Amino acid sequence: MAKCACGSGNDYKKCCALYIKDGVKAPTAEALMRARYTAYVEKQVDFIIDSHDPETRKDVSRESVEEWANDSKWFGLEILKTARGGEEDKTGVVEFIAEYKQNGTKFKHHEHSDFVKKKGKWYFHDSRMINEPVVNANKVGRNDPCPCGSGKKYKKCCG
Repeated sequence: MAKCACGSGNDYKKCCALYIKDGVKAPTAEALMRARYTAYVEKQVDFIIDSHDPETRKDVSRESVEEWANDSKWFGLEILKTARGGEEDKTGVVEFIAEYKQNGTKFKHHEHSDFVKKKGKWYFHDSRMINEPVVNANKVGRNDPCPCGSGKKYKKCCG
């Protein structure tokens, strides 16, 4: 069996596939974060969209998500720390670094993600970039850090 892209060391079918393919609810914010990363690797755009908080989902561009997933080669996920986000919590925070390559340039996407739990289901709510990567000044992608320096993704700031 293939190892899961999330870096857990578990087989995909016994790890993130449970959430992405089988519809099992992620028990923690970290489990959802790992599944969302794996969904980008596996190009499972519906899961990425559906795992956004319904309150903030209107800000998500399906086209942008598809572009980022399809145009990137994913190298790994490192969870740096979590705060709350356990099975009994209603909110959680996950700080992570996801490495990927796009248009010949390798990036370390360092993000602080906020999660909320509604009716027993975890959702990604919002995020802030940390140690923003250098991006090509000629084209800023919707998921790249905003060049204005706000710390938000371009799509949620000046985009």
